[in-house]
Amino acid sequence: MTSAPTSPLTDPWPKSPVLQTAYRARAAAVDLAPLPRALKDDALLAMADALEVRTKEIVEANATDVERAREAGTSEAIVDRLTLTPERVRAIASDVRDVVALPDPVGEVVRGSTLPNGIDLRQVRVPLGVVGIIYEARPNVTVDAAALCLKSGNAVLLRGSSSAYHSNSALVKVLRDAVGGAGLPADAIQLVPGESRESVRELMRARGLVDVLIPRGGASLIRTVVEESTVPVIETGTGNCHVYVDAQADLDMAVDILVNSKAQRPSVCNAAETLLVHQDIAAEFLPRALEALAAAGVTVHADERVQALAEAEGTKATVVPAAMEDWETEYLSYDIAAAVVDSLEAAVNHIGLWSSGHTEAIVTTSQAAARRFTQLVDSTTVAVNASTRFTDGSQFGFGAEIGISTQKLHARGPMGLPELTSTKYIVTGDGHTR
Repeated sequence: MTSAPTSPLTDPWPKSPVLQTAYRARAAAVDLAPLPRALKDDALLAMADALEVRTKEIVEANATDVERAREAGTSEAIVDRLTLTPERVRAIASDVRDVVALPDPVGEVVRGSTLPNGIDLRQVRVPLGVVGIIYEARPNVTVDAAALCLKSGNAVLLRGSSSAYHSNSALVKVLRDAVGGAGLPADAIQLVPGESRESVRELMRARGLVDVLIPRGGASLIRTVVEESTVPVIETGTGNCHVYVDAQADLDMAVDILVNSKAQRPSVCNAAETLLVHQDIAAEFLPRALEALAAAGVTVHADERVQALAEAEGTKATVVPAAMEDWETEYLSYDIAAAVVDSLEAAVNHIGLWSSGHTEAIVTTSQAAARRFTQLVDSTTVAVNASTRFTDGSQFGFGAEIGISTQKLHARGPMGLPELTSTKYIVTGDGHTR
């Protein structure tokens, strides 16, 4: 007779390297949860210092990944996400120091009261426990996730893509050395072993060892984790972001916001992918917008009305006909879809149909239009007269971010420290019985 399979929780000696890693993370999470802020902040400062001291080691490891990516024909947008320079490493270290300055959410009283029977009731923030991050070619996520998880008292399991394996390995080694040197469990930060999809599947099925998974990457990765994981998932979304230029827009402001939203760094999820222009100002605004986009090297995938205006004005912009799939595409490159809309409501309807629910911006001088747009658009972030590029944990004052959640449960928008906690109730009586 064959015995029943043993669950991960009841098997004290799991054979899988992935499960062994998860066990160590679980033990580290228990040790981390009660630690005071000062100890966690000391470890974070040690992490930031180590990143700067060992920048050369990190950049050299990253160069191997970048070379492999280019040899494999990877798009420059993805290569840009993958690349670490000394300047970017310093910026990442600065983000870690920003996290140090943030309040510790653990132990915060969310609400509390004394009940009519005299019982004291408090709801307090507690760590989630073990957080698994599955992400693509973004080695900065390795550090952001580690810093935020450590500050919020969580152990983190990092499963980056094989394309960033050398970068992530170097970063995790630096971080673990710093954390261990500061007297905290080094296993609070671990790289999930393996480069195959099987290691990802094991992580997604480590229910009971891993408390939550957060996928960061393209639509295919996110969909796979959401659909196949038995571990609870906080869904982050792709960024099909829109800029809508209203009939009552300041056109100089609109050009600046459009170019910044699209071209400041096109390979990130908060870059604009679609431009919508009210028909009343299209003839005046679009020639200027197209010229500005052309100067930034942006190709415009245009509907018929945008094409007609471009042809009439003889613009130097690269304008190509938009296909249906352009309206749902996250380009992550110097491309943008563009359309003329009949009204604010038509813009909202277009966004509702095609948006990924990330960030939408309106440029307008009308308070009524701004209020209407913010009421009707159902995305994590709605910007009024501001670039879509501001949807970012650091820009919002959260320090680094663990991701941008486009779901509606637990967390929505840029996820900082509070979003990496759950709560528990503390009931204090004086011999009370029911």
